[in-house]
Formats: sequence, C-alpha cells, structure tokens
Amino acid sequence: MLRLFWFVFVLILVGAPTAVYRQWIDVPPEWNPWAPLDIQAPPNVLTPIKRWRIQGDRALCEQALATSTLRFESVRDRVPAAGCPIENAVRVSGSSVTFNSSFVATCPLAMAYAMFEVHGMQPIAQRIYGQPVARVDHFGSFSCRNIANSARRSQHATANAFDIAGFRLQDGTRITLARDWKGDDRDARFLREVRDAACTYFNTVLGPEYNAAHRDHFHLDMGRARICR
Repeated sequence: MLRLFWFVFVLILVGAPTAVYRQWIDVPPEWNPWAPLDIQAPPNVLTPIKRWRIQGDRALCEQALATSTLRFESVRDRVPAAGCPIENAVRVSGSSVTFNSSFVATCPLAMAYAMFEVHGMQPIAQRIYGQPVARVDHFGSFSCRNIANSARRSQHATANAFDIAGFRLQDGTRITLARDWKGDDRDARFLREVRDAACTYFNTVLGPEYNAAHRDHFHLDMGRARICR
C-alpha cells in the first residue's frame, strides 16, 4: 500500500508539469511556468522561474519586454572597447516615464527595470505623493571600466548596470539622492522604499548607505552578487 502511495505521488509530481508543458492541461498563463513572462501581471511564485528562463534567451526576453511600457530596440552584439562586450542588449528610450537620455542595457537588466517601475517605483509614488513619477534621471549604463580600486570589471562594462540619480513627479517636483536621502520627510521615505523595492528585482542595489561613491545615486545591476544596501 505504501509503495502504491509513493508511485501515485511520483506520477502526479512528474505528470502534472509534463501535462502543463504539453498543453494537455489548460492553466492560466500566470500559473504556467513555460508561458512567457507578462511584466504587467502581478508577480507570483512562478515569476522567478520565468525570469530565470529569460536570462540567456534574447527572443524570450524581448517577448517579455514587449508586454511592458518600455520603448526599446534591439542592439547588435559588439565589443565597443577591449574587454567590454555588449551582448543580448537593447536600447531603452522611454517607458511610462521619460529619461534624461536613452541608454543601452542587457535585456535582463531592462526587464528588471521594467518590473521595478511597474510593481515598485510607481505604486510607491502613488501611495506617498498621490501621483506618478514622470521622469527618471540617470547617470547611464555602459562604461568600460573596472570596479573602483579593483582589478575586476564593473557590471557597467557590459551594460549590465544602471545608475539612477533622481526622480521627477508629474507635477514637476524633483527628488534626488544627493539632496534628499538624508532627510526624514516623505522624499527620504520615498527614496528608501524605492531602494527596498529595487532589491526585489535587481541582484545588486547599492546606494548612499553602501559607501561615499554612491552618495548621489542607486547602482542597480544583474550580476551574480546579491547585495541590497
């Protein structure tokens, strides 16, 4: 009897995912780990799996980006400077917000930003200010250089990092890390909540609490290190 129980358990454990994959069972896309990621859909327990599947798949990643508000175009793989290849990248020119300039980002980085904007930054702005962010001011993404005081390449060297310096609300109010991080008002609260939300979508998030070099911006990247400071 015990053997029969385990046989049935294993059959269900293996058979159910196979049935979903083969489309023998119809389930909503948000609960199908093989369905494309919809960036607008509320994240759930399967979202990390879908994001993991996208990492090295340009077509799948751009399919996900197409469900976001990002305006982007594919960028061909190239090596603009020795030791600094750009692969699986897009150029982002806008979204639900405007940017002070367009920027090149690996597709997984652009995907992380799109999710952060939809599910983190904008809901926080609406809750604290009653209005959305209209513009994001940044310091760029690609820069062929090493980490400061290190022989290791920065994630910026492969366009896998993005530095945000501040935000402008719909009514023109400007919030910057350089000026507002150390306060105790709602601007400081907004920045701290945005930092915390970013940690959900980016692998590394560094801000003013990390070191003096980040006193005026959030460094966001999709490298292997998991840091939230």
